[in-house]
Amino acid sequence: MQSIKEQRKEGKAYRKITQRSSLGQWEVKTDRPIVKQLLLKQEATRLPQLIPERRKRMSVSPLTFFRGSAIIQAHDISSMPGTNLRVQACGDAHIGNFGIFASAERRMVFDINDFDETLPAPFEVDIKRLLASIEICGRDRGFSRQVRESAVYEAAANYRNTIAQCCEMGNMAVWYNHLDVEELIQQNEKNVEKEQVKKTRAIIEKAMNKNSERAVAKLMETVDGKLRIKSNPPIIVPIRDIMSVDRPYFDFNFQYSIQKALEIYKKSLAEDRKRLIDQYEVLELAHKVVGVGSVGRRAWILVMMGRENGDPLVLQIKEAEKSVLEDYYGNSVYKKCGRRVVEGQRAIQTTGDILLGWVQEKLPDGREIDYYVRQLWDSKGSVDLTKITEAEYLALSLLCSKTLAFAHAKTGNRFALSGYLGKEDVFERAMVNYAAAYADQNEADFEVFKTL
Repeated sequence: MQSIKEQRKEGKAYRKITQRSSLGQWEVKTDRPIVKQLLLKQEATRLPQLIPERRKRMSVSPLTFFRGSAIIQAHDISSMPGTNLRVQACGDAHIGNFGIFASAERRMVFDINDFDETLPAPFEVDIKRLLASIEICGRDRGFSRQVRESAVYEAAANYRNTIAQCCEMGNMAVWYNHLDVEELIQQNEKNVEKEQVKKTRAIIEKAMNKNSERAVAKLMETVDGKLRIKSNPPIIVPIRDIMSVDRPYFDFNFQYSIQKALEIYKKSLAEDRKRLIDQYEVLELAHKVVGVGSVGRRAWILVMMGRENGDPLVLQIKEAEKSVLEDYYGNSVYKKCGRRVVEGQRAIQTTGDILLGWVQEKLPDGREIDYYVRQLWDSKGSVDLTKITEAEYLALSLLCSKTLAFAHAKTGNRFALSGYLGKEDVFERAMVNYAAAYADQNEADFEVFKTL
C-alpha cells in the first residue's frame, strides 16, 4: 500500500498531464449539430407519448434545459483535458439535485438526491457540472456577475478545502461524514438573519410532512368506498386506464406478476427490510411523470397498505437506463442498470432510503427493463431555485460543494485528489472561467434545442 505522501505525490504528478488551469478551458460553439444528435438519441429510448412533455419542461429556460441535458455536458467534458482521478461520480451533480431528506434515524440531512447517471468517473465530471449549474442558476435569477463569480469561486474553494480537511481524518470518519441540517442551523443561527432561519425551518417542516400518508392524501381518492389513484394524464395514469385502452408504449408487465416483481425486488434488500415489505399488501399502480431529464422514462408508483387504510407505503419504481457517462468512461460493472443506480447511491450517501433496491421486468416481446425502487416521498425537501435569494444562493452553493467533496473523498483517493488540487487558488480561478464559458455554451445550445 502506498503511503499518504506517495499518494499525494501521485496526484500532484497529474498536473504535468493536465494542468489545473486547463480544466477551465472552454471555447463556446454555436449551432452545434451534436446537441440535436445527442438529445434525439436519448429520446429514442423514451416513451414517445411523453417526449412533448419532456421538451416542454426543458424549454422553460436555459436552467431547465441544463437540468435535462446532462448527456451534452458529459460529452463536452470528455472532449477536454481531464484527469484520471476517479470517484463514484453522481453524474448529474447540478445544484437542483441536492436537498434535504430524513435519515433512517429520522434526522434531516443535506445530501445529493439524484443518482440516475452515477458511475465511476474523473472527479471533474461532477464538480464542473455543479459549478456550471451555479453560474446558470445565478443568471436565471438575474444576479450580478460579481455575485455569480463569488458563488462559483467560493464553492470551488470550499470543495478543495473540504477534500484537504478529509485528508486529516481517518477512513471511518470520512465514511460517516454528512451534513446534519439541525446542526447546521445551530452553528449558523447567530450569523444568519432571523427571516432566513424561519424560511429554512419552514422547508424542514414541509419536508418532514412529505411522506406516504401525504402522497396518498394528494394522489388518491375514495370511490365506492375504495381508495384509488386519481387519473391526471399524461402526468398520472392509473394502470386501470392503461389496461382499458390500446396503449402499446405503456407496456408495464408488473400488473400481471406484481408479487413476482416484489419478490425479485426484495432480494436486493437487507433481511430486515424484506420483513418490513412483507407487512404490506398491494393496493394500486400508476404511471407518474417525474423530473425534467427523466421525463419519458417509465416511472411508476405502487401504493401499498399495512394494517389499515391509514398505514400506507408508496414506492416509486423508476426505469434505469445506461448512464450518460458510460460512452466516455466505460461501462458499469453492473449488468442491471437499476443495480448500478442503487450501488452508486449507497456508495455516495452516508444515509439513504432504507427501501432502496432494484428489479428487472421482462416484457411480452422479450425485452428487459431495469428499474430501481425507493419510497416516493421520504421527508424530502429542497430550495425553490426560481425564488432563491442571493444569500440563499451563496449558502446553497457552499453546501452543495461540501457535500460533493464528502462524496468524492469517500469514494475516491482523497490524498491524490488533494495533491492535484493543491493549496493555492489555481483550481478556483479555472472553475470561474469554465462556469462562465459553459453557461454561455448552454445558452447557445438552448437556442439549438428550441428548433427541435
